Amino acid sequence: MTDTAPTPDPDLVNALRALSNPVRLQMLRWLREPERHFPLETAIADPAEVGVCVSHIQAKAGLAQSTVSAYMAELQRAGLVRATRVGKWTHYKRDEQRIAALVAELGQTL
Repeated sequence: MTDTAPTPDPDLVNALRALSNPVRLQMLRWLREPERHFPLETAIADPAEVGVCVSHIQAKAGLAQSTVSAYMAELQRAGLVRATRVGKWTHYKRDEQRIAALVAELGQTL
């Protein structure tokens, strides 16, 4: 018996790989409600519009800046977040449209 199912979309596989790390998954959860999880009074840009500064994500996660940057880059490559530069700082925001498309694709794939 042969499997005739199409091979999974590489973008879906990359997203699932990015989400397999519990810390990256937690960061994505925090970014769903930035006003609840990050200090608004020290933000240099609107977290709802631009995203959350990597330094705030680092402070909340309690990890080295290089680790947080690598984790966020992985989420960005997977299409789960978008990065925006504000001055010398990188801000991250969830890509809700892409996340919804991936969830729909996962539902069809499984």
